[in-house]
This record gives sequence, C-alpha cells and structure tokens, in this order.
Amino acid sequence: MPRNSVLTSRAAAPKGAYSQAIRAGNLVFVSGQLPLDENGNLVGFADIKAQTEAVFRNIEAILAEAGSGLDQVVKTTVFLTDLSNFHGMNEVYGAVFSPPYPARSTVEIGRLPDGMLLEIECTALSEREQQ
Repeated sequence: MPRNSVLTSRAAAPKGAYSQAIRAGNLVFVSGQLPLDENGNLVGFADIKAQTEAVFRNIEAILAEAGSGLDQVVKTTVFLTDLSNFHGMNEVYGAVFSPPYPARSTVEIGRLPDGMLLEIECTALSEREQQ
C-alpha cells in the first residue's frame, strides 16, 4: 500500500523530520498539531480554548488537503501540559465533533515549547483511497 505525505500551507509547516499527515489507503494519520497559525506563530498564549481552536483549524486544513474532514475522524490523542485545562479543551472539542464522537485518549505530558498548552493528533477516514 502506498503512503504519501500530505502538506498544506494553511497549517504550520513541520519543523522536523515528519509530515503534517500521511495518507495510506483510505486512512489519514495527522501528526500532532500545535496551536500555531500558518506562519508558525503561537495562537492564544495561556488560553486553552483559543489554543484548542487553533489546533483544530490546523487539523481541519490538513484533513481537507487529504480529501477528508473533521467528520471523518475516528481517533484522537490529546496531550495536555496540565490536566486542569481538560474542561476548557473538552468544551471546544465537543463543539468540533458530534456523535458518534471519535475514540479519544487524553494524557498529561511534561511540557511543550513556548507556552503551548496542548497538542492533538488524529486518524481519519478519507473518501477516496490513495492511489
């Protein structure tokens, strides 16, 4: 099965040896997205809701480039630097998705760079299979 990199200018460019996402068959694996705008600038310093919204804008743009969308997400992993931010993140998350909600894991991690409060990765289905 071929696997192809997904790249859009509507989300922050990768700053390392990874792809924004990989398409394999009818699956899209989106790398962990940070609360950055398309120019790589932090969005919503110390504001979990603004940062969560920024992360989902990036995920949405990447999924669109891959021929998918937020309504096709089947699994997410949320990394929080402080679990006390769970409720603010979850409020935005609940507005982004509708039932049946994707499967989700949420874990607290040590830290992220530059005041970032969360990172989210996901797996989604794609309407078209990768050629």
